[in-house]
Amino acid sequence: GKVVYADVLGGYGLLVIVDHGEGYLSLYGYNDAVLKRVGQRVQAGEAIASVGDRGKASGAYFEVRHRGQPVNPSGWCGG
Repeated sequence: GKVVYADVLGGYGLLVIVDHGEGYLSLYGYNDAVLKRVGQRVQAGEAIASVGDRGKASGAYFEVRHRGQPVNPSGWCGG
């Protein structure tokens, strides 16, 4: 995919969004640091951010969207 957003966004904290094509996006929130810039391509398994303790929002946030609607991510996670 390709990084299309890497910045702070509302309740997501430091957020990275990857465009996978065909209307699919993956969102990774509550990051401590971003390791990729907007426009960079990423491969499966490649680190794009690091997660840290961000106060109330500690831990990772992950979401998959298709054409703007959230979808069950189990197919993307081997589940």
